[in-house]
Amino acid sequence: MRRLLAILLALAVASLLASLASSQGRPDSGALMAAQRAALRPLAMMDGVWRGTARIQDESGSWREHAQTERVGPMLDSTLKVIEGRGYDADGKKVFNAFAVLSWDSAKKAFVFRSYTRGLSGDFAFTPTDSGYVWEIPAGPVTIRYTAAIRDGKWREVGDRIVPGQEPIRFIEMNLQREGSSDWPAGGAVPPR
Repeated sequence: MRRLLAILLALAVASLLASLASSQGRPDSGALMAAQRAALRPLAMMDGVWRGTARIQDESGSWREHAQTERVGPMLDSTLKVIEGRGYDADGKKVFNAFAVLSWDSAKKAFVFRSYTRGLSGDFAFTPTDSGYVWEIPAGPVTIRYTAAIRDGKWREVGDRIVPGQEPIRFIEMNLQREGSSDWPAGGAVPPR
């Protein structure tokens, strides 16, 4: 008898939870996707293939320069932006590789910038500006701030270490020229047959 009561009680609780879940309804995926596309639309200026140089200051204070490429494109019906950066030394050897996914979170009304490089990853603050964007990495008392301006087929991005009470310390400068469009990453999908 106890077992039967326990089963009936479990069924009643499950029925109640299912009823509550269905009364809240599912989010309107069409509206969510439309909001995501609208939020990312002003950043379409990033899409395409880019090439140029990057200068990076190492721990000794010396500046190194390498060839830098970026490829950027929409994914999932333009609700995401996918970004890959690669740096190459004078011999063509890859010395840097980063990958990021930019999306809009409709519930939080904020961009989500997920970046991966050198075994590290994280979600970082991302703010579009009139001519590009700013994104930041908190690193204890220091903030790493990247500021990009994209105009007339030119992409300039700088990185600064921000220490409270001190002048920013520039440690990277990237200057790229847009080479053209790309169907990356959506192009080349595996067909059904």
